[in-house]
Amino acid sequence: MVFDFLRRGAAGELPEQKASATGPTVAYQTGGRVAWSPRDAVSLTRAGFCGNPVGFRSVKLIAEAAAALPLVLQDADRRYETHPLMALISRPNGGQGRAELLEALYGQLLLSGNGYVEAVGGEADVPVELHVLRSDRMSVVPGADGWPVAYEYAVGGRKHRFDASGPVAPVCHIKNFHPQDDHYGFSPMQAAAMAMDVHTSASRWSKALLDNAARPSGAIVYRGAEGQGKLSDDQYDRLVSEMESNHQGARNAGRPMLLEGGLDWKPMGFSPSDMEFHKTKEAAAREIALAFGVPPMLLGIAGDATYANYQEAHRAFYRLTVLPLATRVTAALAHWLSGFSGETLALKPDLDQVSALAQERDAQWARVAGADFLSEAEKRSLLGLPAVAADA
Repeated sequence: MVFDFLRRGAAGELPEQKASATGPTVAYQTGGRVAWSPRDAVSLTRAGFCGNPVGFRSVKLIAEAAAALPLVLQDADRRYETHPLMALISRPNGGQGRAELLEALYGQLLLSGNGYVEAVGGEADVPVELHVLRSDRMSVVPGADGWPVAYEYAVGGRKHRFDASGPVAPVCHIKNFHPQDDHYGFSPMQAAAMAMDVHTSASRWSKALLDNAARPSGAIVYRGAEGQGKLSDDQYDRLVSEMESNHQGARNAGRPMLLEGGLDWKPMGFSPSDMEFHKTKEAAAREIALAFGVPPMLLGIAGDATYANYQEAHRAFYRLTVLPLATRVTAALAHWLSGFSGETLALKPDLDQVSALAQERDAQWARVAGADFLSEAEKRSLLGLPAVAADA
């Protein structure tokens, strides 16, 4: 063994040895390793959403904006004002409306990379209810060919199996792109995990500094008579007790310190590394916002000048983050729900009613309307309208 010489040396010096089975083991430790938080979905949600204001606000901002987008339902010939599918989306179940259901779905996608929607009562053309299931409780059961044949939902020690081998699965699984996983999506929370750890650690450091009266630490130097520099045990215990009870904590901020003979207080200023903590925290906040696709300006992070003004940042947020997410999710829901009725329907955001894109849409309408070389059908197609008017 590598450490046999340690055991032989100990046996030669000590007359007796304990008969424990763990006696031959040696604890080998290394220092300087970085401690990161766990990377599972539950731990990331707890630390990055429930315990981090930047992660919480990023997820809420995207989910609420995407859920509030007006939706249109249409096929190749017409745009529907009323339809059983629109009624289902407007009131998916007895406890949620459209905004609540979609916000929960978008939130699950942002937090775990996966979103699951259950259809209840799918024997008719349209399901009776829709429910968003928690991603951390769902697992995919792949078949021999690698495609899912079932979904298992586990809670409270019990499991419910959704059979997905039929023509239409009772569960719609929407996932983000993951380059190293065939069945589960990649969450922005995972990409931002390191930045969230840094941001949280900087917040804890700031809290510890506030608990210490927002002052840097110092040292009490003892110079006794005739150069003696050591306190007795009783003197040391008494000094520590007085410091803890009378001079530590925010409630004792500014209290004068009375030092007896031989004691001198030497304050210690902030080191350059201490002064960089605030900048480190802001940099970590920007990285979190970057992972979610939220302009830092919208989160109130100071010092960001990527966009010329707030309106530009707001438009980029909708164009680059909210609309791609909402378009992909609503298209997946429409394709899944169309399987129940057999219709070919498209569900998508109505861009003409998004106030953040009003200027762009006005320019596009004017540009298409002025193109004399296009037919009416081509113009309607470019604007995302059905080929035939609804009243035709």
